[in-house]
Amino acid sequence: MTPVQTLISRWKNDPGGTYRTWFLWEERLKNFRSIRRGLQQVVQEIERDTFGNQYRGSSLETVVHSIAEQRQMFKGADHAFLWKPKLRIPDIYENRENQLAFGRFLDTCACCHTEAELIAAVHRLDARNIKGLGPAVANLMYFLHPTHMPPFNTAIVKGYNALMGAKVKLGRWDEYLAMRSGIVRFNQEHRALLSNDLGALAGLLFDIGSGRYAPPPADDPSAVQAWEADLARVREEARAQTEARESDRTHTELQGWLRDLGLALGFAVWVAANDRSREYAGGRLSDGCVDSLPASVAGMPGADAVRLIDVLWLEPEGARVVAAFEVEHSTSIYSGIVRMLDLALGAPDQAVQGLYLVAPDAREKEVRDQLSRPAFQQVARLHVRYLPYGELERHREAIARFGTGLKAIESLARRLG
Repeated sequence: MTPVQTLISRWKNDPGGTYRTWFLWEERLKNFRSIRRGLQQVVQEIERDTFGNQYRGSSLETVVHSIAEQRQMFKGADHAFLWKPKLRIPDIYENRENQLAFGRFLDTCACCHTEAELIAAVHRLDARNIKGLGPAVANLMYFLHPTHMPPFNTAIVKGYNALMGAKVKLGRWDEYLAMRSGIVRFNQEHRALLSNDLGALAGLLFDIGSGRYAPPPADDPSAVQAWEADLARVREEARAQTEARESDRTHTELQGWLRDLGLALGFAVWVAANDRSREYAGGRLSDGCVDSLPASVAGMPGADAVRLIDVLWLEPEGARVVAAFEVEHSTSIYSGIVRMLDLALGAPDQAVQGLYLVAPDAREKEVRDQLSRPAFQQVARLHVRYLPYGELERHREAIARFGTGLKAIESLARRLG
């Protein structure tokens, strides 16, 4: 056997090691069920705004206390969640928005099934930069997904660094995710000696980090380089997800502007079917909007595509589409044009007055180039217009207060063809 295999075998047979005292403990799996139920209670209380503004006496304290009772592996797990009044951390007790973000993070983790979904949830939480809410939260994730997310504490990090020759630092989510990659890879390499449950390997790392075992000399001189590669990859993934979230935020924000402007002008408003549940202005993007399209539109050819148009303004009684808006922040303009063509050509009796491509100011040339394609020869006669973000942002409040109909929007938009 290799030195690492010998270490694992000795650890598994050690009566005082975490493998026998915790991982094989009969009560361990029972605690999984109760902790999961407790996290559901935390989520429900946060959503109902009955969670309160302190840790002591909260449903979260009950859950974390159950985790801290998981023998030596999780001793002190509650420290990360204790309210530090001088530092005002972790900032999930006094800040309602941060509290909601934390609750939705837990809800997402409880409902999703894949490691990609879990990692994406971590990136979203990390992007909020909630003071004092770091990778210790992974201890909650472990009890929801033990085969995907390893637990996290100082001893585990020390053990990982000693065994892998890595340089993981405490307190950063990207460091945790890079460590997670190394743990998953190591676990796969030694799967026959360990378990699908990452808690087994975490227990070994804990015992190494606590000084019960000394790691064997590193066999691989490139261990540090492998760690650095994991960390670089995680950070690149985080950057890409941040850019994607920013794109989503901007897209949703523009939809919200158009929704609010349409309502202020007296129109009924439809928001794309796949965007209705998006969060916006403390509620949902569909708040105040109609729940169904006019029968003449819902029954026409291409209706499934029309339902995905970002925003539609309808006559107050909701019988006819007056204007259609496609927000093209960074995606291909082609698909938005096709959806508006489906609307305009699929129901000629609708006589849609305004068709608008809403895009960043810098994309005007790209919009015009797309519309010059032979496939869009019919667009010219439909009078599709280009509405720049900047113009909409500068004038939307004045239009909402003093405007009527589409006249003000038409004055801001630019003809295409």
